[in-house]
Amino acid sequence: MAEQTVEAGTESSKGLGRNEPLRLVGTVLLIALWVADLLVHHSTVHKVLGLVLIPVLVQVTISDLEERRIKNVVTVPAAFAALVIGLALHPSGLPGQLLAGVATLAFLTFFAIVSRGGLGMGDAKLGLVLGLFLSRYVITALVIGLVASAIFGLGVMAVRGFGAGRKTAIALGPFLALGGVVALLAGPGLHLGT
Repeated sequence: MAEQTVEAGTESSKGLGRNEPLRLVGTVLLIALWVADLLVHHSTVHKVLGLVLIPVLVQVTISDLEERRIKNVVTVPAAFAALVIGLALHPSGLPGQLLAGVATLAFLTFFAIVSRGGLGMGDAKLGLVLGLFLSRYVITALVIGLVASAIFGLGVMAVRGFGAGRKTAIALGPFLALGGVVALLAGPGLHLGT
């Protein structure tokens, strides 16, 4: 019992800990994004992928902010769901989904290894999920997510000073989720090809 208390204390010291206002905002955001996904003029397959991806991104954001980790219990079923949806609704797009997922996983895994803990494997697995759901639009998600996190990091360094700001841990999951939402809602309108 003492071990559980110590582990819980350590976990919440890395993140926010269980945060009910954050969860409430997440629920409201989930509903708003579902409505937005239904209102955007996408194909049926994009709408279905969006309806499944949005709660994944909201959950990833909450868990990364609260615990500083992205859980396999969210990413693994999400990856399978993307493949099943693709296979059922758009089988000819499955190779593109797989290519985007594996390429994004490899890209983020490389940076997870190089950064020595600055980027976690949970972020890389989230990249796989984004690639499987967004296919070629994952590039949009990555660019937006990485640029937004860099801007946020610069802001932290400006407020805390370069030395302290550089050592401040920043959760990447919420920024990748932001990129994922933008790519989901705007991606097909960006004319990245046919």
